[in-house]
Amino acid sequence: MTSEACNGSPSDEAGFETKTKTKGDAVIVTDEWQGYPLEQFCVPKHYEEDLESILIPCGLILDRIERLARDVVQDMHQEGLVALCVLKGGYKFFADLMDRIKQLNRNTNESVPLSVDFIRTRSYVNEKSTGNVNIIGADHLVTLKGKNVLVVEDIVDTGKTIQNLLQTLMEFKPKTVRVASLLVKRTVNSSGYRPDYIGFEVPDKFVVGYALDYNEYFRDLNHICVINNNGKKKYAVKK
Repeated sequence: MTSEACNGSPSDEAGFETKTKTKGDAVIVTDEWQGYPLEQFCVPKHYEEDLESILIPCGLILDRIERLARDVVQDMHQEGLVALCVLKGGYKFFADLMDRIKQLNRNTNESVPLSVDFIRTRSYVNEKSTGNVNIIGADHLVTLKGKNVLVVEDIVDTGKTIQNLLQTLMEFKPKTVRVASLLVKRTVNSSGYRPDYIGFEVPDKFVVGYALDYNEYFRDLNHICVINNNGKKKYAVKK
């Protein structure tokens, strides 16, 4: 199969749990969930030998983003919002989240004045964090002073990258800062940080797709998938 399809909505029985008591809770992808076999969905042919399974199909991702957009608008509808995309991995989540917020602005009685900006962070080589967080593009963020900021991130792993970014942002004296992350990884190395808006909480596996990369590969994969050892070896940065 050579093209991708956005479909599939796994039930709780398939390995998904939900927490709905408060905003900020996530859809939980359990440790027992092994994902869907690749042959049940469409993935680019050049990645067929590099993936273990499809952890979250893109149809489910889009449905979840629609709900996150509603939560953001309900929280911020009386105030303006600067949505700050964390590149590169956050661009697809950011674009889809903004599209749904704009749709709500057009079609509901609640709407939030919206502007956008971009920043880039980098901390990974291969599947390991370098321990250093490089923030590119922070010098122009003086415009955030006194503004409500929504940081849109692809994944929170240990939490160190986003916490370092938030420290940097606070130097520009925004009015408020909230974070929306598509994924939060369940790992023993976590600092304990939890974003304000979370799409899915996932097991401690290296996931790719939906703009999440492994050394710049797999961004063109619509689903969120687990990379296998063959993929890690094939696309590893040579030292």
